[in-house]
Amino acid sequence: MRREDDLADKLIIKLAPTGMIPTKEDTPYVPTTPEEIAEDTYRAFRLGVSVVHVHARDEEGRPTFKREHFEPIFQLIRERCPDIVICATTSGRVTPQVEHRSEVLALGTEMASLTMGSLNFRDYPSVNSMETITKLAEEMRSRKILPELEIFEAGFINTSKYLLNKGVLNGPLHFNLLLGSLGSISADLRDLVYLVESLPRGSTWSATGIGRFQTRINVASMLMGGHVRVGIEDSIYYNYPDKELATNEKLVERIVRVARDVGREIATPEEARTILGLERRRIL
Repeated sequence: MRREDDLADKLIIKLAPTGMIPTKEDTPYVPTTPEEIAEDTYRAFRLGVSVVHVHARDEEGRPTFKREHFEPIFQLIRERCPDIVICATTSGRVTPQVEHRSEVLALGTEMASLTMGSLNFRDYPSVNSMETITKLAEEMRSRKILPELEIFEAGFINTSKYLLNKGVLNGPLHFNLLLGSLGSISADLRDLVYLVESLPRGSTWSATGIGRFQTRINVASMLMGGHVRVGIEDSIYYNYPDKELATNEKLVERIVRVARDVGREIATPEEARTILGLERRRIL
């Protein structure tokens, strides 16, 4: 039996611990300093997380693109979780300039997010022109970084296919499906099925819901053979009816418990690399 066959049912758990939106005023549990982000990542890593999606904050707790803020986060994560896959954000939600968004790519990350179109968030738009997407994709390709294609709408998948056909993206592609954000595709289960059925053949994918939809979409993704993203970036509450604040550790614990109950074994970082087609990188 091939190694790929052995891993076919393994579940990759990605942690999104921080994001750009939650503040300490919203929840004291959102990690914002390098030490806090690394500690939350370590706790999640011990539970089975194999990929961490990293955003950085400045000294005031505000989102930042600057390399000098990402570097200590990466260093601490690598010290405490030496095998984990780091996925850096290149989000343009706050900073639209390509040269700023690509700064983090010089730090040796194995994966990086790439939003495949523009959309409206509640307070402001996230603008991603075809030129911006192409430049970021080319920068990632030159550095052998796997793009995590961020999908908020079905049209984003069409853009991915177009850039794959043009050779801007290299297959097989990896997608992260985000459902339930205001201004994007809703988080009905039929929406998830539609997105997954629209993906190019041979793609890998993970999914999450925003806010109260996170656990629902995580579980649906498990049952459909996909992978999951979980964390405070997407949901500050553990229990929405009761408005019980979440910790990243508790969110991951729930996902691990459900995964085992439905028969999905948790992928190790090395297994995740094989599933995603990543080349092992040693950061010296």
